[in-house]
Amino acid sequence: MVPHLITALTGPINELEQRILESMPAVERWFRLEWMEHTPPFYCSVDIRNAGFKLAPVDTNLYPGGWNNLTPEMLPLAVQAAMAAIEKICPEAKNLLVVPENTRNTFYLANIAQLQKIFRMAGLNVRVGSIDPAIKKATPVELPGGDTVTLEPVVRSKRRLGLKNFDPCTILLNNDLTAGAPGILEDLHEQYLLPPLHAGWSVRRKSRHFQSYEEVAKRFGKMLGIDPWLVNPLFNRCGELDFAKDEGMECLRTNVDALLGKVRKKYKEYGIGEKPFVVVKADNGSAGMGIMTVRDVKDLDALKQRPKNKPPVIKTGAAITDVIIQEGVLTAERINEAVAEPVVYLMDRYVVGGFYRVHAERGVDENLNAPGASFVPLAFAESTRLPQPGQKPGASAPNRFYMYGVIGRLAMLAASYELEATDPEAVAYD
Repeated sequence: MVPHLITALTGPINELEQRILESMPAVERWFRLEWMEHTPPFYCSVDIRNAGFKLAPVDTNLYPGGWNNLTPEMLPLAVQAAMAAIEKICPEAKNLLVVPENTRNTFYLANIAQLQKIFRMAGLNVRVGSIDPAIKKATPVELPGGDTVTLEPVVRSKRRLGLKNFDPCTILLNNDLTAGAPGILEDLHEQYLLPPLHAGWSVRRKSRHFQSYEEVAKRFGKMLGIDPWLVNPLFNRCGELDFAKDEGMECLRTNVDALLGKVRKKYKEYGIGEKPFVVVKADNGSAGMGIMTVRDVKDLDALKQRPKNKPPVIKTGAAITDVIIQEGVLTAERINEAVAEPVVYLMDRYVVGGFYRVHAERGVDENLNAPGASFVPLAFAESTRLPQPGQKPGASAPNRFYMYGVIGRLAMLAASYELEATDPEAVAYD
């Protein structure tokens, strides 16, 4: 079971949380049955927004960084999950190769060092193999906390990837492949590559993920007897945009207007006095780039003021041509008066921890995954405050981390639907 959380949101437990906490046996059984039918991604992190009246994921990352933000108290959960995940895939595994992003950024590499520690504690020999052409020999990098991570150049044979004198049965990718899958990672038929190449951003689309999530939310809502909207951000998408030439803008305006209308209708239905907004972001890619908050269609006129030679771009610098328009979910979470959102980490089908992403300069309706963000660990409380058998309805103590874990697992389940639908081998087989 997921641990309990001392949360920064100290308001009264709302109806949605109450319903989910008191349906815990049914919720856990539902997940068990789903995991019998679907394979979870190897690991992921889920950005969640808690508006008080609604709790929903806004992004799901299948190559999660930030493992170094998990506290030492969370490590046993991560190690247990790592053992379960590896045992399922390659029970006789001895060697694991971690392939990171091509960067010397020490904060990112601290995340790699934490992953190395987790899998070593799970009983594996773990080394870091770089596919960066600049890494030609074993290169130690000193990290801010005093640790060192050693990047080694990978060696490719006909069907396998490894290091000199190191032959892994499993390769763990921590590189989101925004620029595409390099040839060196293709056709590794004798090894397990986790996650698979089609989970990379060169193939993946956020709109496809949230389409799968919508399906999951409908099934979950039906099982629980709740409106799926309470856990699901509505969305539209627009393709073939050219911001430099002002092409496709009518599609964007139409879809933004339609989505704002749907959200207004929901707010009216639930008596919510807030002003609805939507978020326009790249349909592929991570790092929170190319994101715009829109409260009114007129806000899109700001795109016309952008210099034509500086269109919005994703991490690789490529221009954004496809966008997802997502219902904006306010955040009611605060850490030291600054706006915060929880990020939940999962491995195999288990919740293993998380942290708050905090941004002092952003508002409740803005993207927090931006320069200037800081990270505060989620603090666990005693698990004795879990709902007790025989408690009266409404008497459950707020256990917001259980809620975050449920939403995180719904997003992970949606990712498994999404990967099954885009698996080139499964498609070829069909």
